[in-house]
This record gives sequence, C-alpha cells and structure tokens, in this order.
Amino acid sequence: MDTPSKKPECSSMTHDEEEEMQHDISKLQGQVQKKFLSQRVTKNEIESKMDGLNNSLKLDMESLKDGMKVNMDDIEAKMKGNMEDLKNGFKTHMEGLKEGLKKLLQEILCNREKVLDETHDENKINVNHDFIDSNVGLKTHHIPKINMRKFDGKDPITWIL
Repeated sequence: MDTPSKKPECSSMTHDEEEEMQHDISKLQGQVQKKFLSQRVTKNEIESKMDGLNNSLKLDMESLKDGMKVNMDDIEAKMKGNMEDLKNGFKTHMEGLKEGLKKLLQEILCNREKVLDETHDENKINVNHDFIDSNVGLKTHHIPKINMRKFDGKDPITWIL
C-alpha cells in the first residue's frame, strides 16, 4: 500500500538560465518598487488633499462662526434700539396720560365746586332737614309674620333652607 517515493530529479541550470532568472527577479523587484512608490505617492497625495480639505473646512467653519456672531450682535443692537424706542414711547404716552388725568381731575373738581355752589339754596337745606327729622323717631310699623317651618330633621327642604 505504500507508494514508492521517487527522488526529485535534480535539474541543473545552466549559467545562461541562471542569469536570465536573476534578470527576471531584478525586473520583478523593480516593478514591485515602482508599485510601492506609486502607492506611497498616492497615499501622500490623498493625505495632502485631506489636509487641504480639513483646513478649508476649518476656515469655512470659522467664517460661519464669525458671521453668526456678527448677525447676533446686529440682532442684539436692533433689539436694544427697539427696547429704547418702546421705552421712550411708553414714557411719552405716560406723560400724555398724566396730563389728561390732571385735566380730568381739574374738570371734576371744578364741576364739584359748581354743584356745591348750587346746593347752597336755603330752601333746599330746610327741605333736607325736614326730611331727616320726619324719618327719625318711634313709629310703629307693622311687620308681617314670617312663615317658619317646624324643624323635625326629616324634611330635606328645611335642611336646605
């Protein structure tokens, strides 16, 4: 069952064949070095492009950040200006209201004095005293009887009333 193993045949290369093989090997080594260098160049190019894009992105972000800051400062300045305008307008309206209220109070006071002047009529004063005197004193007025329910605790209407 054992298969007899054959010894490998020794091949002997000639000097020309050996030189040819060395030439092919050096040619392959040159190709490998070229491929390696081209890959290294490509890698360096990619890294430089990525660095350039990264720097460009950073610059864009900084400019956007600066632009946003300028916009926010403008908005804040506008808001402060609007608040000052509102404040000044409010003060103006309040002054106008104060003046109007002063005029109204002066008119009311002037009208009240006129009313008081008109009521100094002696006949009216006597009539008022007679009216007051007629309502003071003991008088027997009939008060009607109030209908009160008897409370026995069972009638819910009595509980409510």
